[in-house]
Amino acid sequence: MFEKFLTGKTAVVTGSNSGIGLGVAHRLARAGADLVLNSFTDRDEDHALAAGLAEEHGVAVRYVQADMSKAEDCRALIARAERCDILVNNAGVQFVSPIPDFPVERWDAIIAINLSSAFHTSAAALPLMRKAGWGRIVNIASAHGLTASPFKSAYVAAKHGVVGLSKVTALETAREPITCNAICPGYVLTPLVEAQIPETMKEYGMSRDDVIRKVMLERQPSKEFATVEEIGDTAVFLCSDAAAQITGTTISVDGGWTAL
Repeated sequence: MFEKFLTGKTAVVTGSNSGIGLGVAHRLARAGADLVLNSFTDRDEDHALAAGLAEEHGVAVRYVQADMSKAEDCRALIARAERCDILVNNAGVQFVSPIPDFPVERWDAIIAINLSSAFHTSAAALPLMRKAGWGRIVNIASAHGLTASPFKSAYVAAKHGVVGLSKVTALETAREPITCNAICPGYVLTPLVEAQIPETMKEYGMSRDDVIRKVMLERQPSKEFATVEEIGDTAVFLCSDAAAQITGTTISVDGGWTAL
């Protein structure tokens, strides 16, 4: 899409050892950005993943363990990165339950990881961006940041909050060469989603194709998953000069979900 135009920039991507975060990291690295990968684990395979990306794309890549449910870890992640020209807030978790039965600890965790972490990392990254004279914040929200579904109260509340936080961040940086936007994916075929398909087939007695089209993609008019590469390329575009006046908005990659 773009050839190495991010060379010399450093991107911090939270929740990036799998799924959307890893897909975004690959696309940023392909565009030339050095990377700081992150998750809550600290395994040999996490560091091996960073080394593999570095070799594949010819950029510097580090893995930094940080628990995005903890404010101090979020801010320490940025401090340990030392430079943060691009911040992609992607870390997230999900839990489904009716409101009266929703466990308090699950609510607190989802709000902390899906919403508060983006506030803490942004607060720590903005001074670095201002010092560098350039910055991009890309918040991975969701179609559920613009609409709602039953039994997902914490997730929907958090993702709506991410959209609002993106707007406020954009207004506070509007006179600077810093932008902040939210990408709102619909269903994306990640390893986590892929793992849910056999269980759902068994639960409903459906074929794989019926589970995908009639259950998972019921509200996605295209009846196709978005890909992590599509989300990654959208993030790369938002980091380009072509997107310099795109700030404080949402970009839906949802197969028409929010057009309904």
